[in-house]
Amino acid sequence: MSVHAPDEYITFDEYLRYWAKERADTIVLEAGDRTTTFAEAERKTRQIISALAQRGIGKGDRIAWLGKNSDRYFLLLYACGRLGAVMAPIGWRLAPREIGYILSDTEAKLVVAQDAFVETAQAVAAGLENGPLVEEGEAFFTAADKMEPADFDPVDAEQPVLQLYTSGTTGNPKGVQLSNRNLFALRKPGTEAGLEYLDYKEGDCILCVMPVAHIAGTGVGVIGMSSGVRSLVQPEFTPDGVIDAVESGTTHMFLVPAAVQMAIQSPRAGTADWSNLRYMMYGAAPMPLELLKEAVRTMPQTGFMQVYGMTETTGTVTYLPPEDHDVEGNQRMRSAGKACPGVTIEVRGEDNKPLPLGEIGEICILSPSNTAGYWKLPEATKGTIDADGWLHTGDAGIMDEDGYVYIQDRIKDMIISGGENVYPAEVESAIYGHPAIAEVAVIGVPSEKWGEEVKACIVAKPGMDVEASDVIGYARERVAAFKAPKSVDVISAMPRNASGKILRRELRAPYWEGEERQVN
Repeated sequence: MSVHAPDEYITFDEYLRYWAKERADTIVLEAGDRTTTFAEAERKTRQIISALAQRGIGKGDRIAWLGKNSDRYFLLLYACGRLGAVMAPIGWRLAPREIGYILSDTEAKLVVAQDAFVETAQAVAAGLENGPLVEEGEAFFTAADKMEPADFDPVDAEQPVLQLYTSGTTGNPKGVQLSNRNLFALRKPGTEAGLEYLDYKEGDCILCVMPVAHIAGTGVGVIGMSSGVRSLVQPEFTPDGVIDAVESGTTHMFLVPAAVQMAIQSPRAGTADWSNLRYMMYGAAPMPLELLKEAVRTMPQTGFMQVYGMTETTGTVTYLPPEDHDVEGNQRMRSAGKACPGVTIEVRGEDNKPLPLGEIGEICILSPSNTAGYWKLPEATKGTIDADGWLHTGDAGIMDEDGYVYIQDRIKDMIISGGENVYPAEVESAIYGHPAIAEVAVIGVPSEKWGEEVKACIVAKPGMDVEASDVIGYARERVAAFKAPKSVDVISAMPRNASGKILRRELRAPYWEGEERQVN
C-alpha cells in the first residue's frame, strides 16, 4: 500500500508531526542496532531543540556535524529544520585546515562530533577566534534525552536550515544555503505528475550511504523522512554494505557511478539477490554507457534512474526514468534525462539567451529548489543566479527535441584543441569499454601546435597491461580523431574528492606547471 503525506507540506515540522500521528511506530531511522520510530523522532527532535536552546542556539544560528553518516546526524538535521537553526555537516575526510575554514566561515556556535573526530574538532576549534563549543555526539544526545521537549514557533519555510559546502575544486568551498522550501518544493509537482519513483509503499527502505556532507547523502535521509519510510544509514560506502542492505530489504538507493562500479564488480555481485531493490538512482558524475549496461545486466529487476543536479539546486532537477534504460544500450542512456516536474531547463549561450536544440551551451535551471545564494558571498551568488532567478550550472550540454539533456562536461574542464571544443566526458565514455581499462579520466595538456591536446589517464584492471597505442586506436574508432587522446598515462588510482568526483585539476597540474595560464 502506498504512503503519502499531504502534497502541500514543505517543512520538516509538518512532515514529522504528520508521520508521528499516521505512522507512529514505523521506523524512520536505522543505524546498526539502533532504530528510531517517527513518534520517537518527533519527540527527540524537540528535545534536541531544548538542548540547543540551553547552549544559546536558536533561529539563524549555525551548528556543525563532524563525523561519518549517522542517525544522530539526521536527528540533528531534522531538529534544525524544525527550529530554523542551520546545520552544516563537514566531510570527515577533510584536513584540519579545511575543517577550520568551514567552521570559521559558518561562524558555528557548536560542533557535534563523533568520538573518533572529537580530538580533531577540539584542536581546530582551539585555533579559531571565538571557536565553537565541541561536544561528543553520544554525550550530547544523552543530555538531550533527559530534557523536556521544546515548544517553538514554526519556522519560515524560506529561512536557511542546511548549509552544504561545495567540493571546492578551485579556491575555497562556498556555503550553499538551503531552506525547507528548497528541500521539499518539488515533491508536490512530482507526485501530481504520478512519478513512480515517488510512490513509496509500506515496508520500503532507502539506503543512506553517500557522505552526508554532500546533497546526495543528506538528501536521501530527507526523502525517507518526508516519504514516511525507513532510512537505513550506513557510516560509509562499501560494496558489501550495499549488497547486505539490498538482501535485507532496501528498496531504493542513490550511488555515484564509482560506487555502482565497485558494487557490481564485487565478488558477491553475481550471486547476490538484488530483487528487493526497486530503484537504483545514480548521478553526480558521468556514467559511461558500458558501465551502465553492465549494471543493468547485474540487476535486471531493478529500475535504474539517472538523476542530475547540484548542491545549488538541492540535488535532482532532471531524471532519466527506468523505461529509458536498455540492457543493450540506447542513445537516451547517454543523457541525464529530462526536467523534473516543477523545473524548467534551458541551454543558453554566452549572451544568456536560449540556444537552438542540439547546440552546446550552458545548462541553466529555474526551480523552487534553487538556493537563494551562497553564505556571505553576494558576488558569487550574482555570478551563479541571474536577475530572473535562473541558476547557471557551469555545465555544458545540449537538449534534444524531446527535452532530454546531454551533459558534455563542466565548462571549465572543456579542452580547446586547435580551435575545436573537446568535452572530456564524451571521450571517457568512448574509452571506458576497452577490456583492460577499469577507470579513465581525460584532461587537456599543453601543446605548442594545438594549444591543448587530449591526454587519457587510465587505471588498468587488475593483472592487465595497457598499451598507449591500443587505447588511442580504440578511441579513434569511436570518436573523431581530434577528440581521441594523443597520449596516455597509466596510473595506480584516480585522485578524488570526498564525494567521489575525479579531481582533473590534480591530474592536470604537473603538465601546466610553469605555464603562464591554462589555455582552457
